[in-house]
Amino acid sequence: MSQRHAIIWIVTALVSTATVTAAFQATAAGSRREPQFANAQAQSWKSTILPNQPLSLHRHDHGRAIIALTDGTLDIVNGKGETLKQYTWQAGKAYWLDADPPGQMHADLNRGSKAIEVIVVELQ
Repeated sequence: MSQRHAIIWIVTALVSTATVTAAFQATAAGSRREPQFANAQAQSWKSTILPNQPLSLHRHDHGRAIIALTDGTLDIVNGKGETLKQYTWQAGKAYWLDADPPGQMHADLNRGSKAIEVIVVELQ
């Protein structure tokens, strides 16, 4: 199986599993990342970004697929809170984000009124 087909299979399986899991999980306090799996090819986590509770500063050294579980607009901000990029997600759709520029840190900030949930699959 090619790496591309493997990623498509993994993403499809994650969306199905995450949708069912999200419906039954109790909401924990605060924005968070919940690990899903990790291997030599990729790692995955579910991010829940609550309104005005950004994820801590971090960076992505590799490209990644984002699978939106909810609709929402997410601001990517630097350490000063300045918006670097803005993404609008639609539930059930997948998106591709390239690796971050060298040395650039960011936080994910939801300025909306409802939680944003996504599955992230980052290549290694």
